[in-house]
Amino acid sequence: MAAREGSLVAAVLEHSGRLDKEHLGARVGRLSRRVEELKGEVCTMINKKYVEFLPSMRGAEELVTQVEGLASNIDQLKAHIENEVQRDLNVAGAEFTELKQQLERDTLVLSVLKKLQEFDTAVKEFHSALLEEQYVAAAQQLEKARSSLRTLESRKGFELKVLKALGKELVVQTQNIIYHLWQEWQKLIVWKLPPSKGSSSLEAVVLSELHLHTVPAQDKDTAVPPMQAVLQALAVLGELHYKLKDFGHFLLQYILKPLILHPSLEPVSEEQPDVFILRFRSQELALDEASPMEVFDKIKLVFEVLQKCLLNVALEQPGEGRVTLAELLGELIWEELSDCLIHNCLVKSIPTNSSKLEQYKEVIKSTEEFEKALKKMQFLKEDTTALLKYACNVNSHFANKKCQDVIMAARSLMTSEIHNTVKITPDSSVALPELPDPGSGDHLKMHRASPLHSGLVNLGSESRLSPLTLSLPTCRISSSVQQLVQLAYHTLLEATASTDLCCLQLFNCVRDVFQLFCEVVPTYHRETLQKLPQLAAIHHNNCMYIAHHLLTLGHQFRYSSAGVLSSVAVTFVDLVPGFRRLGVECFLAQMRVQKGEILERLSSARNFSNMDDEENYRAANKAIKQVLHQLRRLGMVWQDVLPVNVYCKAMGTLLNTALAEIVTRIVALEDISAEDADRLYSLCRTMVEEGPQVFTPLLEEDKNKKYQEEVPVYVQNWMTFKELMIILQANLQEIVDQWADGKGPLAKEFSAAEVKSLIRALFQNTERRAAALAKIK
Repeated sequence: MAAREGSLVAAVLEHSGRLDKEHLGARVGRLSRRVEELKGEVCTMINKKYVEFLPSMRGAEELVTQVEGLASNIDQLKAHIENEVQRDLNVAGAEFTELKQQLERDTLVLSVLKKLQEFDTAVKEFHSALLEEQYVAAAQQLEKARSSLRTLESRKGFELKVLKALGKELVVQTQNIIYHLWQEWQKLIVWKLPPSKGSSSLEAVVLSELHLHTVPAQDKDTAVPPMQAVLQALAVLGELHYKLKDFGHFLLQYILKPLILHPSLEPVSEEQPDVFILRFRSQELALDEASPMEVFDKIKLVFEVLQKCLLNVALEQPGEGRVTLAELLGELIWEELSDCLIHNCLVKSIPTNSSKLEQYKEVIKSTEEFEKALKKMQFLKEDTTALLKYACNVNSHFANKKCQDVIMAARSLMTSEIHNTVKITPDSSVALPELPDPGSGDHLKMHRASPLHSGLVNLGSESRLSPLTLSLPTCRISSSVQQLVQLAYHTLLEATASTDLCCLQLFNCVRDVFQLFCEVVPTYHRETLQKLPQLAAIHHNNCMYIAHHLLTLGHQFRYSSAGVLSSVAVTFVDLVPGFRRLGVECFLAQMRVQKGEILERLSSARNFSNMDDEENYRAANKAIKQVLHQLRRLGMVWQDVLPVNVYCKAMGTLLNTALAEIVTRIVALEDISAEDADRLYSLCRTMVEEGPQVFTPLLEEDKNKKYQEEVPVYVQNWMTFKELMIILQANLQEIVDQWADGKGPLAKEFSAAEVKSLIRALFQNTERRAAALAKIK
C-alpha cells in the first residue's frame, strides 16, 4: 500500500513539476486522506460479507450431508424392491388374472346353464299347457323359451352345438301351437263361400255366409275354447296380424264390398245358442244405385254384429299395450274400405247439378254419423276423417265430376257423325239460355231463343240496325256441334250459380272443350274430311258457327254473374281465329282437291288443238262435259249446306279455274283453222250456257236464277272467256273494233301479245292481217 502511495505521489509531482510546492503539498494531503477513507470502507465491507457468509456455508454443508444420507437410503430401498417386492408382485398379478378369468368362465357357464334350465322348464310347461288347451299360457311359455334361446345365441365366443337342436325344437313347437290355434280359429270363424268361379256375381255373393262361434259347446270333445284365449295366444306369438289380415281380406271381398257394389243386397244377422250367422238377402225391387246413407247403414249393421261377438275382445299386444280387436282390424282394412266407399258410393252421389248441392248436406251428415259410430266401436281412431273430408269437399268434387261429364259428353259429340245436320238461319230458334241484362238481378232462365239477337239494336238515334246484324248466315251445321255449343252455354250457366272455385273450374272446362275440338275433330274425321266435299263444307260451317258464338260467349256470362266471373278476364275471343283458320284450311284443302280434278280432266282435251280431227274433238268435248258434271255434282253436294256467299265464291272459283285453263290452252295454239274455230266456239258455248247452271245454292230452283245471272261477279275470267268466243267467230275488222286502240272490251281482257297471237293463229298471212296486227298495240 505504501509503495502504491509513493508511486502515486511521485507521479503527481512529476506531472505537476511546474506547480507551486505549497499548492502541490495541499493537494497531496487531500489525496492521502481520501485514500485512507477508501481503505476504511473497503475493510468494513469485507468484514460484513464474511460475517454473513459463514452461517450460510455451514447450513449448506449440513444439507449436503443429509442429502447424501437420503440418497444412500433410496439406493438401499430400490435394491430391496427390485430384488424381493417386484418378484412377489408379479406372482400375485398372475394369480389374480387367472382367478378372474376362472370366475368369468364359471359365471358364463352358470348363466348358460341357468338359461338352458329356463328353456327346458318353459318347454315342459308349454307341453303341459298345450295338452290342457291353455293356449295363452302355452304361448307365453313358448315365448319364454324363445327369449332364453335368443339370449344363449347372443353370447359370442360361447357356442354350443345343442343350440341348433334347441332352435329346431322351438320352431317345431311354434308350428305345433300355431296349427292348434289355426284349428281353433277355423272353429271360431267359419266362412261358407260360393265357388271361386264367378264369385263376384250377385247370385254367387248371396250364397256367402259368416259363422262366428263365440260360446263353447256343451260337448267336451268338440269344445271350442274361449275366443279371448285363442286371440291372445295368437297375439303373444305375433301371428294375430296375419290371421286378422286374412280375415279382413275375406270380410272385404265377401261382405263389405258386395254391400257397396250391389244395392239390392241386405245384411241379415241370426243369433243361435252357440253361433252368430251373418248372411245376405237380395231385394227384388232395388235401385240401380244405393244412396250413401243406405250403404252406411248396411255396413254399420255388419260392424255391430262383429263388435258384439268378435271385435270387442281386448288383447295385450307386445309393445302396444292393451288394444281391442276392432282397432287392429280397422288399421288393416279401413284404407281399402274407405277407398271403395269413396269411389263406388260417394263419387256416384255427387250432384250433377248445382241446384242439388243443398240436398247433399244429408250425405255429409250421414258420413259424419257413420264415422262417429265406427269410432265408438273403436274401429277407427279419433283423428280419422277420410270419408268426412271427402264428403265435405263436395264443391270441388262436384266441379271435377261436372267437368269430367262435360268433357266426356263433348268428346262423344266430337266423334259422332258429321253428316247429321240441322239448318241454321238468322231467325232460327235454338235451345240456348237467355241471359238477363247486366245488373238486372234476374234469375237465369231457359228460353227457346238465341242470345245473340233479340230484336232491333238502338244506336242512340233514329237509325237502327237490322235484327239480322251480326247473325250467322243460313247454312247447315252438324247437330252434334249445335249440341256442343248448347253444352257450353249450359255449363257456363251452371258456373254462374256455383261457388267461385267451381265457377272457375267450369269456365276453364268449357275452354278445354273448345280446344279439344280443334285437336279431336280434324284427327278423328281426317279421312272423311279429305274425301267427301260435303263433310268438308259442313266442318267449315261448324267451325264458323262455333267462332260466331265464341265472339260474345264470355261477355254474356261475365255480366250475368256477380261472382268471380265478373272480376276476371272471361273471354273466348282468343279462340276465334283458331276456329276460323281450322274451318278455312279444311275447306281450302278440299277446293285444292277439286281444282286438281278439274285440271286433270282438262288435261285430256289434247290442248284443244286440231279440232278438225274427230277424235280430238270428242276428247275435248268429253273433258268439258266431265268438268261440268263435276261442278254440277259439287253444286248439289254443297246446296243448302254452305252459306250462299261462300257457295257462290267456291263454285265461281272452280268454274273460273276451268275457264282460265281453257283460255290459256286456246291462246297458246299456233294454228286454228276455220273448222277448228267453229268447234272451239261450240265447246266454249257449252261452257257459257251450262256453266251458270251449276250455281244452285238454294233448294228452290226459281230462287237460284238470281245467282246464275250474277255469274260474272263470282267468275273472274267470265268476260275474258266471252271475248275469246267473239274472237273465234269474228273477222279482222271486228277484232280491231273490239280492241278500239286499247280502249275496247277486248283490251280489258287480253294483252296485245295475246290478241296478236290469236290473229296469227286464226288468219292467213295477208296484207289485211298485217294491217290489223299493226293496229293492235
